[in-house]
Amino acid sequence: MNWLAKLMGGRDGATSPDTNVLQTIADWKALPACDPNRPHFEARYTIVNTEASGLNLDHDTLLSVAAIGLNEGILTPENSFYAALEPHPAATLAELLRFAGKEPLVVFNAGFNRSMLERAFDTHLGFVPELIWLDLFILLPTLFPDRINRNARLADWMEAFDIETFQRHHALGDAFVIAQLMLAAQARALAQGVSTPRALVEVERARRQLQRHT
Repeated sequence: MNWLAKLMGGRDGATSPDTNVLQTIADWKALPACDPNRPHFEARYTIVNTEASGLNLDHDTLLSVAAIGLNEGILTPENSFYAALEPHPAATLAELLRFAGKEPLVVFNAGFNRSMLERAFDTHLGFVPELIWLDLFILLPTLFPDRINRNARLADWMEAFDIETFQRHHALGDAFVIAQLMLAAQARALAQGVSTPRALVEVERARRQLQRHT
């Protein structure tokens, strides 16, 4: 069954999408693939964050999503997206894809945020987008061992960088924190010769492999 058949079938209780949702997804699918070899400061990253009913992936559900664009090394808070999933989850997720395009997504704690989002995409849109994901939960201690040399909470990194936001524990408020951390990560990565999204993916992969063997 292809994504359109799943979507039209309203799987898992999802309602049938309107034509705008279908067109948005079709437009997104027609976009060219991301070039992961562009330098950071010529690339666009989309910082993504979620709010859920709890932290249990087996029982809790996605409530809202937020995203902030980081274009060519410039963070402009007005270039942002926030929406509740209900009452139209397919429309919300389709709009998130339109905002993000096919450029790399940046999250903090992919084990939760990526998993929650990919499950929602599959449930409500009928497919899981193939995108580049970067997890600052893994990357930050690799790039900044001089500040925190372990996996740490977002609050710990806020303190380490003296970062503030307009609202903690809100999808967009915390996305703003993650975006500021991504700016710092870009600069440090560049100084270390890690100059592209693909190179960051390799750094993250090496860190995960190291953690599995220690």
